[in-house]
Amino acid sequence: MSAVREIPTPRETSDDAVPVLEVRDLERYFTTSGGVVRAVDGVSLTIGRGEVLGLVGESGSGKSTVGRCVVRLDEPTGGRIALKGTDITHLSRRALRPLRTDMHLVFQDPSSSLDPRMTTGQIVAEPLRLHRLVPKSGLRARVEELLGQVGLRPEHADRHPHELSGGQRQRISLARALSVAPDLLIADEPTSALDVSVQASVLNLLADLQRDRGFGCLFITHDLAAVEFLADRIAVMYLGRIVEEAPTAQLFAAPLHPYTQALLSAAPVPDPTTQRARERIVLHGDLPSPLSPPPGCHFHTRCPVAVDRCRTDVPELRELPGGRRVSCHLVDSGRPLDGRSPANSSPSGV
Repeated sequence: MSAVREIPTPRETSDDAVPVLEVRDLERYFTTSGGVVRAVDGVSLTIGRGEVLGLVGESGSGKSTVGRCVVRLDEPTGGRIALKGTDITHLSRRALRPLRTDMHLVFQDPSSSLDPRMTTGQIVAEPLRLHRLVPKSGLRARVEELLGQVGLRPEHADRHPHELSGGQRQRISLARALSVAPDLLIADEPTSALDVSVQASVLNLLADLQRDRGFGCLFITHDLAAVEFLADRIAVMYLGRIVEEAPTAQLFAAPLHPYTQALLSAAPVPDPTTQRARERIVLHGDLPSPLSPPPGCHFHTRCPVAVDRCRTDVPELRELPGGRRVSCHLVDSGRPLDGRSPANSSPSGV
């Protein structure tokens, strides 16, 4: 019998000063009959140990492609991806395999990511068996332990995915992901395919698991309430680029970029009185095609405060005090813009 590999928990083996994930100038381009789609266009981000980074943006902004590139399901066109200080950008599949236990992706729709021919016990046991983390005699006990950690009963191990609810299937996905004790979890819209009634329970479970196990997490979502609840920091994407990044409380209290302001103003609040009194920032025009993104700042065609410079010069993603980054020519030293009125410069004519 082959030896069982011992994988200590991340807290026991790693230097906390080294980020669990460091992405620099990541690019992912797709060639189509209509031209080149710049799905990810120079994204840089860092996730520390035990930290949750929320990645938000409209559909088509490129956030899911970032997650797929990080785990190398999509091959990056350019840039660098480092996992716990190791450059994995161009590692071969063979060289990457031992590192698969350090990262795991939870997909948006558990119905399509779980093999319908396998029982849930077999699904959760598969990573344990492939990476030889548990001897065959101990697989069942370990599977039942993992199921208990995600709020399921031992008898769920003998059921197939179609016999479970959507929330239970997503819990199976989490159990499978956590079976290898990853240092990094990529959660790609983990609640968007679920009924509203079970979304909160899955989010609470993910928050509890992250707190108890201390893994870093890239939480990809368009749900602003979910990201406010779960994330320590938030990065906002628009047409393949990060336009703003800040600690969660700061971003919600004082968004700097006009796109972030519009995004947050569109999110409903539970109090009807507050909701009626809020002033929405309505963006005009359609989202540009990633096949032919606008020059300069990608957002200038819809920005209510854009000036001539925005149409020609690409804004740098600048570091600001308080751990913030923003990509806007008009933001001055962390002072928010008023996204409802034109800036004090020549208008762009949009």
